[in-house]
This record gives sequence, C-alpha cells and structure tokens, in this order.
Amino acid sequence: MILRLILAFLAAVVVTAALAAAASTQFVLAELGRLGVDIGIGDRLAMTAYDMLGMGMTFLPVVGVGFLLGFGVAALVLHYLLPGWPMLGYSLAGFTAILAIILIMIAAFGLVPIAGARSMIGMLSQCLAGAAGGYVFARILTWSRAAA
Repeated sequence: MILRLILAFLAAVVVTAALAAAASTQFVLAELGRLGVDIGIGDRLAMTAYDMLGMGMTFLPVVGVGFLLGFGVAALVLHYLLPGWPMLGYSLAGFTAILAIILIMIAAFGLVPIAGARSMIGMLSQCLAGAAGGYVFARILTWSRAAA
C-alpha cells in the first residue's frame, strides 16, 4: 500500500510539473506571437520539450512540497467529512496547492516567477495542471484499493 501511495504521489508531481511547464511555454510563445515573432510548430514542440525538462525539473520539488501539504489536508477532509469523493478532493487539493505556491512566490519575490502564470488565464492553467496531478493521485489510489 505504501509503495502505491509513493507511486501515486510521484506520478502526480511529475504530471503537474510537466503540464505546468508545457502550459507556461505556450503562454510565453503566444506573447511572442503577439509581438510578431513567427514560431513554427517544430520550434514550438522543441521549446515545449526543453521547458518540460528544464522548468519541470526545477518545479518538481516545489510541487512536491505543495502536494505533501495539500494532499495531507485533503486526506483528512476526505476521511472525516467527504468519504467517497477522492477524485474531486485531490483534484481540488492539487489546484489549491499550485495556487498557494504561486501566491507565496509572488509574496516572497514581489513578482510571478513563472512567466506563463503572469496572466489570469496563465495562472489558471498552472492551477489546472495541479488539478490534473491531484486527479492522477486519486486515480492511482483508487486503482490500488480496487486491486487490494
């Protein structure tokens, strides 16, 4: 059971960091497009892959800490208040954890260090990446309970 929990957590962190990096890249490239820079699909894909590895690897520990806290609180809420709602609970926890991370970084640094999160829709995309990670976490946990 503990191995599945660790696997679910690691998968959630990796999925979130990869999706957040890819989304950030697309928002940055969209801004460059608005400035008249022509970016072909090959370059767009290459930059996305590069950022998923670069920014994604940098973002992994940050997401990990946020998810430890967020999923811990979600586990308590789900156990005591909302049993039977793991998909929604962990998805909301992932969304909220990323939002908290971004807001804490803004408070600490006085700016949004994730370029793709500097607009409201960009910030939403980062939070949705967190929700996707929370969903992956819940899904793997659900599979592990069904298999047990």
